[in-house]
Amino acid sequence: MKEINLLPERLQHMPSVHLVENWYAMSFAEILEFENKPPDPETLKLFVEILTKIRNRHSDVVPTMAQGIKELKDSHHVDSSMEHSIQYFLDRFYMSRISIRMLINQHTLLFGKMPCPSRHVGSIDPYCNVVSVLNDAYENARFLCDQYYLVSPDLVVKEHNGVNTGNPIEIVYVPSHLYHMVFELFKNAMRAVVEHHGSAATDYPPIEALVSLGKEDITIKISDRGGGIPRRNTELLFQYMYSTAPQPPASIDQSNTVPLAGYGYGLPLSRLYARYFQGDLMVTSYDGYGTDAVIFLKVRFESMKTSL
Repeated sequence: MKEINLLPERLQHMPSVHLVENWYAMSFAEILEFENKPPDPETLKLFVEILTKIRNRHSDVVPTMAQGIKELKDSHHVDSSMEHSIQYFLDRFYMSRISIRMLINQHTLLFGKMPCPSRHVGSIDPYCNVVSVLNDAYENARFLCDQYYLVSPDLVVKEHNGVNTGNPIEIVYVPSHLYHMVFELFKNAMRAVVEHHGSAATDYPPIEALVSLGKEDITIKISDRGGGIPRRNTELLFQYMYSTAPQPPASIDQSNTVPLAGYGYGLPLSRLYARYFQGDLMVTSYDGYGTDAVIFLKVRFESMKTSL
């Protein structure tokens, strides 16, 4: 909340940013109500209910803040200094949001009414099957692509377990975080392939995914032949104020309809999800050919299985 007050003054006055600030103020006030309450069963039950309410209230923070940035760009000139300030703020703001939602989800799953899946510890899966998450994300991204273009490229997955040869790659991870990252990468890859080859093409080169497990890293590489981008634009891919796709409608849609692309937040947010557990996300593009997007995850989280 304090960091919002450090934003450029013009951005603070945007209606959508003011709305987000009000959500945080309301949530903070509700949490403070528990500061001096006794930790009895009734209080703990009410606490879970309030956390669930807060999580639902903040479900549209990302598109609403994106709308605030759009309002600023539509009404004022944004120079490089202001853009740098906004980039720095949003990285910290969204990383904080990932962390808060992780804690809220963990608490409500462990102590709420909804039971966790049998092998899960809250939102953590000690045996998260990476290829299974990839296939799930691909199918959902493919459904969106088919809706937009009436066509979609196929997927070819290669799995290399350099530690336990022949066994599927399983990690201790939050499946929803992994899904978010690969879903965004599949959406980007599909849009690039279809638009580069044309929606009237009869055949499309498949998207190729490599999942590799080593002693230190798990690497997930998603490769497409969508024409790539010039090298000078590679860093722009992680800027919140840059997108190669047309903007989605200005109104915040509550119908859970996921745009194939638009705000330009997919890659920077996915990189934050990767970095949340000390991983990373990198993009290498080959202008005229295609793009490789690589997610690195730390294997040392395998040691969490013992404590879980």
